[in-house]
Amino acid sequence: MKVSGNKILITGATSGIGKALAERFCKLDNQIIAVGRNEVRLKELSLFDNRIIPFKCDIALPFELDQLVSFIKSEHKDLNTLINNAGVQYNNNLLDESYSLQHIEDEINTNLTAPLKLTKSLLPILQANPNSSIVNVSSGLGIVPKSKSAVYCGTKGAIHIFSKSLRFQLETVKVFEIIPPLVDTEMTKDRSKGNISPERVVNEFIIAFEKNRYEVNIHKVKLLRIINRISPKIAESIIRRIAI
Repeated sequence: MKVSGNKILITGATSGIGKALAERFCKLDNQIIAVGRNEVRLKELSLFDNRIIPFKCDIALPFELDQLVSFIKSEHKDLNTLINNAGVQYNNNLLDESYSLQHIEDEINTNLTAPLKLTKSLLPILQANPNSSIVNVSSGLGIVPKSKSAVYCGTKGAIHIFSKSLRFQLETVKVFEIIPPLVDTEMTKDRSKGNISPERVVNEFIIAFEKNRYEVNIHKVKLLRIINRISPKIAESIIRRIAI
C-alpha cells in the first residue's frame, strides 16, 4: 500500500492510537478526516496540521453516524482509507452492580455496530478510489479474552472475524487489522505495567501496511498467538495473570 497521498478517515482520532495514527499519516503527506467526540481536542488536533479536517461525532449514536456518512459522501468522495479505531472498554464483569445495560450498549455500539455500519456505508466510495483500504483496530483480547470486560473482548473478537471475512469478500479494497496488546492510553491507565506507547503501535503498523501484511500483531501479541496455537490453556492462564 502507498503510505502517502491518501485521504484517510480515522475514528477516535483525538487520543491514543487514533491520534498517533493521525499525526503519523499527516507527516507522511496524507489528508486526514479526524473524527471524535471532544470538540476542544479536535480543534487542537486540527492545529497540528492544516491537512487535518476535524469532524465532531459520537459514532455510537446512529443520527451522528449518519451525519458523518453524509459529510463524506457530499464533501470527500475521494476518500480511500477508513480506519475504524474508536473504542470503549469498561473494566468490569457482568456481576458488578456498577456495570449497567447502558455500558453494554455503549461498548457494542462503539466497538462493533458503528464500524460495521461505517464500513458498509462507505464501501462504494472506497471501491471507486485507488489504493483503498479498511483498517480495523481490534485487540489481543479478541484472540484470548480476560476474565473482566467480557463484552469488550466479545466485540473485539467479532471485529477480528469480521475483518477476516470481509477480506475474503473484497478484491479492490484491502482489509487490515491492527491487533495491539495493552497500550498506554486514557482507557487503560492504572491497569498494569509494561503498556506500550501508541507511537510504537503505529510504527509497527506502518511497516506492515506498506508491505500488505493484513493481520498486524503488535509487540507481545505475536508471542501470545504462537502460544495460543500450541496450547490455548497456557495462553488463557497467561491472560488470567496479566493484562495485555
